[in-house]
Amino acid sequence: MPWSYPELRNRLIRAELWPQGRMAKLASYLAALAAGLFVLQKVAGLLAPSWGDHLSGWVDFLTFIAAVLFFVLVFGWVKRRILWRLRNRLIVTYVFIGVIPAVLLMTMAVITLYGLFGQFAVFVVTSEIQSRLRSMEAANLAISSELAAHLERGEKPLAVSLARLRQRDSSWNRRTVCAWYGEKKLPLCDDFGGSSIAFPNFLKDSFSDIVRDKDQLLLRAGTSMAIGPSRLTVVTSEPFDKEFVGKIAANLGEVTLDSFGLSSENDRSNRDKTSHQFTPSTVFTVGRVPTPAGIFDHEITFGTPLSIVNWTTGQAELGRASLAVVTRPAALYGLLFATWGEAVRGAAYILLGFAIFFALIELIALIIGTRLTRTVTGAVAQLYLGTKHVDRADFSHRIPVKSRDQLAELAVSFNSMTASIEKLVQEQKEKQRMENELAIAQEVQSQLFPRQVSEIESLEVHGFCRPARTVSGDYYDFLAASSHKMILAVGDISGKGISAALLMATIHSAVRAYSVESLPQMREPVAVGAVAGTGRMMATWPEGIEISPAGLLSLLNHQLYESTPPEKYATLFLGIYDGRLRRMTYSNGGHLPPAVISESGAIRKLEAGGTVVGLFDNMSYEEGAIDMRPGEILVAYSDGVTEPENDFGEFGEQRLIELVRQNRHQPLAQISQIVTHAVDDWIGDNEQPDDVTLVLARAR
Repeated sequence: MPWSYPELRNRLIRAELWPQGRMAKLASYLAALAAGLFVLQKVAGLLAPSWGDHLSGWVDFLTFIAAVLFFVLVFGWVKRRILWRLRNRLIVTYVFIGVIPAVLLMTMAVITLYGLFGQFAVFVVTSEIQSRLRSMEAANLAISSELAAHLERGEKPLAVSLARLRQRDSSWNRRTVCAWYGEKKLPLCDDFGGSSIAFPNFLKDSFSDIVRDKDQLLLRAGTSMAIGPSRLTVVTSEPFDKEFVGKIAANLGEVTLDSFGLSSENDRSNRDKTSHQFTPSTVFTVGRVPTPAGIFDHEITFGTPLSIVNWTTGQAELGRASLAVVTRPAALYGLLFATWGEAVRGAAYILLGFAIFFALIELIALIIGTRLTRTVTGAVAQLYLGTKHVDRADFSHRIPVKSRDQLAELAVSFNSMTASIEKLVQEQKEKQRMENELAIAQEVQSQLFPRQVSEIESLEVHGFCRPARTVSGDYYDFLAASSHKMILAVGDISGKGISAALLMATIHSAVRAYSVESLPQMREPVAVGAVAGTGRMMATWPEGIEISPAGLLSLLNHQLYESTPPEKYATLFLGIYDGRLRRMTYSNGGHLPPAVISESGAIRKLEAGGTVVGLFDNMSYEEGAIDMRPGEILVAYSDGVTEPENDFGEFGEQRLIELVRQNRHQPLAQISQIVTHAVDDWIGDNEQPDDVTLVLARAR
């Protein structure tokens, strides 16, 4: 029964063969587009061949992009299928860690040995060339000394030592020698076949190198020395040909001299008639490749460029000639260990033994790695089964421990973890409950701060508090006592967190409670009623009744001393503003002294009072009064505003007062915002160290 399209699609999706991701869909679209263009190309080719040629490039481009995308997708699919099991992952890991580095090291060793063998083969040839040049240069010095002695005595310049050299050393029969006194040839040139050598104008001292002279390569050494008013120059040459190189290649292998601009020995007229330039050619090849001594005795081919000097100009010509050597390791071993004799075969056996030994170690390592893989994968399988039980909230499952290794310790840790999960869950629930209660405490505390302030006609007020933690230990309040009187309170509780917030709530309640009690100065009952526009019950006093800030602080000090631990205390500033008299009566219980900033910028501090509230019993507080003219601003604050530090020190009281002074004509809420933003900038990325509280009051 044929499958329907939805069923076929679902089967392909389950087999991960249906394109689902963006890359898979893009690859499928590009492949379909390439196929469509290919069909169109064939059809167009039948109608007009040129049309098909235009589409060919697009078909190739789209096919290439689609092939790359499909390769990436297939690689990912194979990786997911094969490497899902940990055992396969470990096997692949061992291959990358053990096998591939070993293969790379072996490859590097082979390449290095090949380069060393090739370099040694070239060195054998070049060292022989340099040795021959040094020999010619030494002979030149002897000949020059002999000729110089004859010239200084005015005798005929003869080279008896050169004639003796030819008799003793057969290699001198191939060499030609010429000498010049000044630029005049001596008879020596005709006697020793050097008449064809051109005088080297560039030679000033000594010279030995391979030279190109009249389309030939020569080994040539030259010596020049001052003799009287002129210079004596002696030049010795030897052909750089098959005979010379063949002797070197006899025990080495095949040596080939390639050159650009030099003719081969078989064809000296190989020139380009149009450009009159020499074409690249092989000058000669001598020797033969040695017979292999074994299956590992492969050919080694290596080359090196030769430094060629143009004899006419004396300039070096780079890239004009090169030597290529084809040899085998056995031949190089024979040259390298020539003094060992038959012992070199033993050295080869020793190296082969080391190679077999290392191969056995690698094989044993693979076997041990495979066995260790099984132990690791078995332990991981047990851990996987254990996680399945944990996923089902079955914390009673335990993994069997059968060994005493790190995997066993992991199983023990897993068993300990399952035993601790339930406890952790309970602790998390308790923590969540505390966070919820803390959020409720924050919400309750926010209700304690005045949200709607009924300002009196001659005074506008504003307060701001931002806790360092969830709840605050700072306190401020505004109480409208009558139509022309208002109580201002600003405090700071010792410590932070919940305990400070509870003490803050206590002080808030006490200040409001004592504000409506009959104080010693009162002679009439206090009326409690709703101040118009506030919606809250506020204390009001009959006209003529006075309330003392110092008395309020004394009552609060006694209550806190009796009801709180010894380490708990508070700083508190209380002020009562009389709008008719435009006077602020206040008492400061250890709080940072508020400042009054006048229109001219003058500063007055409100310091009258006493020590902190709640630390000592039976404390009395002084009381002060200050007249506030229209436009003057009262600034009260906590240490969270002035004490934050950065690399430049504390924010400081002076910076706070300067900000308020510069913006004293702005609305109080905007002034508060400017100050808090400045404190935030001063703190930077650091955590806010303390509660930030700011109270502003401006006379109107």
